[in-house]
Amino acid sequence: MRPTLALGLGEILWDILPESRTLGGAPANFAYHINGLGGYGVPVSCVGDDVLGREALTQLAQQGLNVHAITVDPEHPTGTVNARIDYQGVASYIFPDDVAWDFLAPNHTAMTLASKAQALCFGTLAQRSEVSQKAIQEVILAAPQALKIYDINLRQRFYTSEIISHSLDMTDVLKINDEELALVTRLLSLPSGEQEALHTLMLRHSLKLAVLTRGEKGSLLLSHTSFSDLPGESVPIKDTIGAGDAFTAALALAYLNGQSLDEINRYATMVAAYVCGCSGAMPELPDTFKI
Repeated sequence: MRPTLALGLGEILWDILPESRTLGGAPANFAYHINGLGGYGVPVSCVGDDVLGREALTQLAQQGLNVHAITVDPEHPTGTVNARIDYQGVASYIFPDDVAWDFLAPNHTAMTLASKAQALCFGTLAQRSEVSQKAIQEVILAAPQALKIYDINLRQRFYTSEIISHSLDMTDVLKINDEELALVTRLLSLPSGEQEALHTLMLRHSLKLAVLTRGEKGSLLLSHTSFSDLPGESVPIKDTIGAGDAFTAALALAYLNGQSLDEINRYATMVAAYVCGCSGAMPELPDTFKI
């Protein structure tokens, strides 16, 4: 039986921390964690023809990722982000613009994989560029059979109500955190209350599942027929970088494996909590986590 093929679409970038530099970007993190959990994750992105771009491709390949769906842009630098970690281990980010992933151009490998993928995950940040927004839409259209997951990932002011609404129209599963839900509630004139707001989005955009993460306060999964609301796991946090992407990867695999909402919720929470206890976005995952 072949492992689940899941694509992560969007940005690949270097997280520049005060004392270190680590490779990340939600799509790359998602693909990495899909691999670590027993699937076959492939990032679809773009890097520059520079030292950081070559280092990114080398490092991703060394971590077992297929890098052939990542294109190289000779005119724009590889993306970076200035990340700051607060005293609770929570990261905040500042993103330079006009970088390689703003000019995403899916190649033949990306489009071929899209036609075979069981899952596809994308966010909002990479859609700040019209070029990359169109490219993401192109890949999504090439994958009618895939479960589409919109991990909303609102950053700085790189979003509009139009981008969010159009993304929701293209997806099956919405993943959003509590701070983002508050923003989206105002932007899209949703009713107050978590379940009420999520239920409205599900009906308005024909979603199969809505997922709300609240950090240590747990997570809520809501379908049209059931829901799961479970507490978070209390773990010593080193940093939160990549934890949300690990949650999304676990969610995708467990959902496609036909697990119940409670089972999906527990599994995704366990994986995300483990990543919070590690440094960086791509720690090695225990084999016991594999589906």
